[in-house]
Amino acid sequence: MNKIQLIFHHTFRFIWNLIFVICYPILATFGLVFIGLTYFFSWISRLLTNLRKKESIVEITTSEWKGISGEANLLECKQYKQIMFGPACYMMRRKDGVPSVLEDHYFGDKIRVIEEGFLMERWNTMEAKDLPDFDVCLYDPDTDKLRPLTNIKCFDWHLAEREENLLFFKWFDGTQGGEVQVAL
Repeated sequence: MNKIQLIFHHTFRFIWNLIFVICYPILATFGLVFIGLTYFFSWISRLLTNLRKKESIVEITTSEWKGISGEANLLECKQYKQIMFGPACYMMRRKDGVPSVLEDHYFGDKIRVIEEGFLMERWNTMEAKDLPDFDVCLYDPDTDKLRPLTNIKCFDWHLAEREENLLFFKWFDGTQGGEVQVAL
């Protein structure tokens, strides 16, 4: 190194060391204060949590069998699974205690009563990533038969109209809609 570079090198090293010596106590003090404040607020949080736990005790209860609707008073349901921010699926059974094919499947809460029986949405999967995937089925309570009519991959569907042996289902998934015609 020549003489000028050596002078600059020593000057900048001195300035850097001076800045470090002056700033180090400030940085160390800030770190200790920050850690102290973190411990203090953590202690307050634990104290308040302990006080709150004594006041309110949360009980998680399992759902009970209950009637679905006034129209379908032959059936009762029990919640099996709730999809986060979505619908729930139910286990179904008959109120009269007769063993039924319904006990082998899971259903949504949409049930429509028609002359031939009950229109129900049978869930094909319980995995949230694969939903919606439903079969609209016709349940005949007299013969205890569950007949799939059509598959709908949408939460929003309804029976639009009926003409003799034909049922027209409409669906809308938020971006597109459609209509499905099913023969009974």
